[in-house]
Amino acid sequence: MSLLNRYKFSLLPILASVFMHAQSTYDAKIDALLAKMTLEEKIGQMNQYNGFYDATGPAPQGGNAALKYEHLKKGWVGSMLNVHGVGEVRKLQELVVNESRLGIPLLFGFDVIHGYKTLAPIPLAEAASWDLEAIRQSASIAATEAAAVGLNWTFAPMIDISRDARWGRVMEGAGEDPYLGAKIAIARIQGFQGNDLSAPNTIAATAKHFAAYGFAEAGKEYNTTEVGTNTLYNFVLPPFEAAVSANVSSVMNGFNLLNGVPVTASSFLQRDILKGKWNFNGFVISDWSSIGELVPHGYAKDLKEAAELGAEAGSDMDMESKAYIQHLKSLVEEGKVDEEIINEAVRRILKVKFELGLFDDPYRYCNLEREKELLYNKAHQQGVLDMAKKSIVLLKNQGKLLPLQKDQKNILVIGDLADDKNSPLGSWRLASDNDTAVSVLEGLDQYTKDYKFVQGPKYFNDDTDFLYHVKINSDDRSGMEEAIEAAKSAETIVLVVGEHGFMSGEGRSRTTIGLPGLQHELIRKIHAVNKNIILVMMNGRPLTIPWEAENLPAIIEAWQLGSQTGNAIAQVLFGDYNPSGKLPMTFPRSVGQIPIYYNHYSTARAKEEPIVFWTHYTDEKNEPLFPFGFGLSYANFAYSDVQIDAAKPENIKVSVVVTNTSDVAGEEVVQLYLNDPVSRIVRPVKELKGFEKITLGPKESKKVSFSLTHKELGYYNQDYRWVVEPGSFHLMIGSNSQEGVHASFILE
Repeated sequence: MSLLNRYKFSLLPILASVFMHAQSTYDAKIDALLAKMTLEEKIGQMNQYNGFYDATGPAPQGGNAALKYEHLKKGWVGSMLNVHGVGEVRKLQELVVNESRLGIPLLFGFDVIHGYKTLAPIPLAEAASWDLEAIRQSASIAATEAAAVGLNWTFAPMIDISRDARWGRVMEGAGEDPYLGAKIAIARIQGFQGNDLSAPNTIAATAKHFAAYGFAEAGKEYNTTEVGTNTLYNFVLPPFEAAVSANVSSVMNGFNLLNGVPVTASSFLQRDILKGKWNFNGFVISDWSSIGELVPHGYAKDLKEAAELGAEAGSDMDMESKAYIQHLKSLVEEGKVDEEIINEAVRRILKVKFELGLFDDPYRYCNLEREKELLYNKAHQQGVLDMAKKSIVLLKNQGKLLPLQKDQKNILVIGDLADDKNSPLGSWRLASDNDTAVSVLEGLDQYTKDYKFVQGPKYFNDDTDFLYHVKINSDDRSGMEEAIEAAKSAETIVLVVGEHGFMSGEGRSRTTIGLPGLQHELIRKIHAVNKNIILVMMNGRPLTIPWEAENLPAIIEAWQLGSQTGNAIAQVLFGDYNPSGKLPMTFPRSVGQIPIYYNHYSTARAKEEPIVFWTHYTDEKNEPLFPFGFGLSYANFAYSDVQIDAAKPENIKVSVVVTNTSDVAGEEVVQLYLNDPVSRIVRPVKELKGFEKITLGPKESKKVSFSLTHKELGYYNQDYRWVVEPGSFHLMIGSNSQEGVHASFILE
């Protein structure tokens, strides 16, 4: 018996109620078109193929490529991925519009993660800006360039919350916190989709991966996930609920199991929560062949059963597994899948196509002049430079070694990454051209030529590639002695270290997250002869650098900042931009602390004791190396005078005075954390519930205000119902998750 037959009486009313609730202005047109479609044409809309030939050349003559080509002509393909460029896109769109019976236009999807040609910082770096408008604008630049080459759909943003820096895809998300993650999800979706999805500079966005992919066991890619309902409801799902509230066009499921069930086949996630409770009216796309992967998961016996389970669970479009196009027709004819499930999926897909304006003009994204004008243009470069500067986090500045003076002499730059123009572009930049980043040296050249560069030992071997692991140099010390000798006479050393851009991203899990290869050895040997070191780190995840944090006077977390990397770093080094970034993810002291995150729970034995029976490690501190929300400035900020007005329980007013006590202007991210000390479901020791980025001149003070509504004061219980409990609440307002001024109030 199929799952549909088992749950027919509950499932079909849900499908009907969703569409009654989410009436579209295109409903009549969709229904009229649906009435004309054959079953094969409907299923075709649920089928996505990867690009398989040069569309500007002759048609393929044999094999799988010829079969896909025929499916396009028959209207049995709803979307293509990894086809981009006006010439390619237009040819395929013409083929479908002109040759298929109904001429339903294609969607063209692509992983536009942090830019198309012009690259912004990797998403984790952008999250460090805590600047929602800058993040929105960054996504808008990416959408503008993508739309200019014929694309109309991106598989971004990734909004998975993760507490495990071993997982390579942390670079693609917003870090560990659901509140910050939800705000950033909305900003990115608004940037991609704009106010009008049919505008020529907007594209449909995808919230992924639904759900709990960021909690994969051991931080290992594609691994299983086991989380309780409290973690699922209060940490994993909130960014996705926020994405739905922002009218995201599509949601992508994932590769992982969640509590024993592949998320691609989870009716609970896709029908009960996403399409039911949240009334999501876009469509669900599988991840690459994730429907087919129900078979190796051990959840489906073969591809046919995988097609049945995926469709019934609410996966509307099949990315490249070919399960739907090969088996859904026979499943409907055999009575195993109700045709209304097919109709529902197709309605959702067609709705997005109407919203994109593809039925009005299938070629609206195919304009050669816009393609030529908009790629790598100056305005976009300026936009990603602004984003890059705001993404840099100052982790340490002992003795005010920074900023460098404009006329400073005898600067020595060391490091394989300092003159690298490729690695700073980061991972997930499929369309951008190699070696197009401004290097650190090129950035320094804008300020001074009075520096010396010594490469030192190579960090990585040549010929790095997105598809393969980076080969790390661990034994060739050529150049080490030259760097040490040069360091002896330098006044200041800028030592550039980190991961290669392809060391994070999909398939890049690590069991150790220190500086790879010979870099730590290089740092210690340079430090032995000259302690005036400014460490510039370029990496895609939090790293364990306890020795460096203890011994080096200045550390800059520069991430991988994209096209304008070197210019952004140089502006921070020389003080033309005062760093304002704050960490969106905790930096552990040791990989053994992972998972480590600020919004953890207390234990009954959290207090340190002289005997061993309390929550701790025997060989490491409990505290992180750098906490969530941490980031220094060249200015100093003081917090005082917390005021709370709790007269209206539905809208509690909180304010704090922030003062710049220094002689230089700076930006500060004012962060509000909340704790409910007694609750029927225990709450974390603190939770971010508000933030505001402000600019203060020298000695200037500003009153910053927050509102705490039931949305901030409550939580989801085990039945997935929102609960707000009266009683005492504690709050902290400060510059990071560990430092601030405290107050409390009673919620009546």
